[in-house]
Amino acid sequence: MKPYDTIVIGDINIDLVVAGCNDLPAPGQEVLVQNMTLHVGGGAALFSLALAKLGLKIAFNGILGEDGFGQFVRDKLIESGIDTRFIRKSTMNNTGISIAINPEKDRSFITYMGSNSELNLQQLDMNSVILGRHVHLTGYRGSQNHKEYMEMTNRLKSLGLTTSLDVGWDDTGEWYKGIFELMKQVDVFFMNEVEAQHYTGCSSAEESIAELSRHCRHIVVKLGSEGAVAAVDGQLMYRSGFEIPVVDTTGAGDSFNAGYIYGFLTGEQTEQCLLFANACGAMSVSQSGGSTGTPDRAALEHFIAEKVGHTTDIWEAAG
Repeated sequence: MKPYDTIVIGDINIDLVVAGCNDLPAPGQEVLVQNMTLHVGGGAALFSLALAKLGLKIAFNGILGEDGFGQFVRDKLIESGIDTRFIRKSTMNNTGISIAINPEKDRSFITYMGSNSELNLQQLDMNSVILGRHVHLTGYRGSQNHKEYMEMTNRLKSLGLTTSLDVGWDDTGEWYKGIFELMKQVDVFFMNEVEAQHYTGCSSAEESIAELSRHCRHIVVKLGSEGAVAAVDGQLMYRSGFEIPVVDTTGAGDSFNAGYIYGFLTGEQTEQCLLFANACGAMSVSQSGGSTGTPDRAALEHFIAEKVGHTTDIWEAAG
C-alpha cells in the first residue's frame, strides 16, 4: 500500500474574488463592490482540495513564494489533510495571485503568475511521485513544455502509476497539435468543449469528441451546465448536468475532475464517474470560492440521492 492515493503536480496561488464589480474604475476613480474574499486558487490546488474532501490521501507538488500568501495557502492545504512537504519555496517570485472580478456573471481575471511560472517537471523530485498510485498533472503549455510532459508521463507509466491531465486554456492561442501525442500516454485526459474544438478544428462538440477518441483511450470532455461526455476505448457515454443556482463558477472544472478521478480510483464504472463529476462540479458553483462548495463523500451521496431523478443519460453508443 502506498501512502498517497494521488500526487498532484501543478499550479497553486491566491484567488481574490471580487463580487459586484459592474464597472472597472477610470483613472483616479474608486468603485465600491459588494464583497472581496480570499481563497486558495490554481487548478491543481483546487483539484487537490476537492479530492481530499472526498476522503483520498493527497500530496501536493508545486511552488509557493516565501510570503504571507504562500503561508496562507500552505496552511489551508494542511487543514484539509494534504501533505505539503514537497512544495518548494521560490527565492525569485512571490506567490501567484489571480483577481476574479464579478464571478457571478461573466468572469474577468487579472493574474500574476508569480511562483507558478517556475514550475518545471524536469526539476521534480521523483521520490515524491513514487509514493502515490496516481499522478494528476496541470500546467501544460503546448510546445513550450511538451517535451518534458512527454518524458514525465512516459516515466510515470514505466513506474506503474496511472495518470490524469487537465490541459487547460491555451492563452497563447497556439493550440499545439503535439497534444495528440501526449494524449496517448495519459490514462484520463480532461478538457472542456471549447478547448476540444480548438485543438481538433471541429465545429461541434460531437465531431471534436469523435476526433479526440481516435488519439486517446480515455478522454473526458466537460460541457458546462449541459454535463459531460467520456469516451473510453471508443465507447461514448454522456451524462447530463444538474440544475442548480450559480453563485461562483470558479473551480467548477477542477471539482468536476476530482469527482471523476475519485470514481476512477475507487473502481467505479464510467457512468458513475461522470455522475460523481457532474455532482461535484454543480455543488462547487453553489458557493463563492473555488473550493468552498466542494462536497465530502456524505454530502456528495446526499446530493445525488436528492437530484439524480432530475438528470438523464442522453446516449451511449460505440464511437
